Amino acid sequence: MAAGKVIIIGGGIGGLSAALALLKRGIDAQVYEQSSLMKEAGAGIQIGSNGTRVLYALGLEEALTAVRVLPSARELRHWRTGETWNWFELGETSARRFGTPHLMLHRGDLQVALLNAVKALKPDAIALGKTCVAVSQTAELVEARFQDGTSATAPFVIGADGIHSTVRATLFGPAKPEFTGCVAWRGLIPMARLPDHLHRSVGTNWLGPRGFVLHYPVRRGELMNFVSVVERDDWQVESWVVAGTTGELAKDFAGWHADVQTLIESIETPYKWALMVRGPMETWSKGRITLLGDSCHPTLPFLGQGAVMAIEDGYIVAACIEKYFHDPAQGFARYEEIRRARTANVVRRAQENRAMAFEPRLADENAVANVIAMDWLNVRRRERLDWLYNYDATSIPI
Repeated sequence: MAAGKVIIIGGGIGGLSAALALLKRGIDAQVYEQSSLMKEAGAGIQIGSNGTRVLYALGLEEALTAVRVLPSARELRHWRTGETWNWFELGETSARRFGTPHLMLHRGDLQVALLNAVKALKPDAIALGKTCVAVSQTAELVEARFQDGTSATAPFVIGADGIHSTVRATLFGPAKPEFTGCVAWRGLIPMARLPDHLHRSVGTNWLGPRGFVLHYPVRRGELMNFVSVVERDDWQVESWVVAGTTGELAKDFAGWHADVQTLIESIETPYKWALMVRGPMETWSKGRITLLGDSCHPTLPFLGQGAVMAIEDGYIVAACIEKYFHDPAQGFARYEEIRRARTANVVRRAQENRAMAFEPRLADENAVANVIAMDWLNVRRRERLDWLYNYDATSIPI
């Protein structure tokens, strides 16, 4: 049974994307997920045109259309006055320009769409409650060992186990993350709790001198996703599942516009995590084992592309395995060759945007118009729309 199989460690968005891409190519894939229940974090996700291009190629257009929000635009707002600037158009404008639309989704809805597509091709493709503790390999096979004492073997293993990847640590040793001095918050709000003027199909970026707030609708407009980042150095736990309080969150954004306060007050349980950075990896494959997504190129949330990079990775690594099935070293070398510069650029741009997101000049209202015109409306719009969204993972020569 091991012949022709690929083991994927991690059942998140990247792991499921890789599994679906492999199964569609006729390659058996088995996903091992440490959780006992397939449940994504309660949070929103933006999928730019470069990501929807891949998801649609994998057959998910109809499923995503049923749960998406198709935003009309992204806008910028001043942290205290609420002054608003149109940043760039999305919706049909973006779809015409890049071929596929920019979507706003609940992460759980995207995971369900991927999961259903995988199970339609292989009903028993997901093994739950399987925490990987180690991987080892011979010239012919890889063995993955799990905390419950079981193991599995296959010719290939893909580590899609996220920022705290066991597969990466086994291959390359423990990572050494550095704290950025930033703490992020997230929460979901039933749209019915919010005043009518906030019921809009747009993505809104609030810009401030020490932080930013982003909110946008998800799940057909039934929920509002809230994400914020603030500069502070008293919390350094890198976990998405640590609950905070609305009081603590409100303190971080004291003095911000009334709309921001309304959003914060409407979150039942906000979650917080420290933002860490890791140095780039020169290689992320050894023999018959490779990595994808946050396991090898974790990205700060200042570009909105972390999950999309994992989706692109999943599609391309599947194509490389198919073409070079009998030469894994060459296949994974080609996978890295295709993805290294692209993912490094995204990681670097996200880090650069961290400094831009916290703009001290925004404390001076008289400087705001010049700051927005120079640094956001011109430079970021051109760069973000062109180099990022034009990338087509489905047509890269393998």
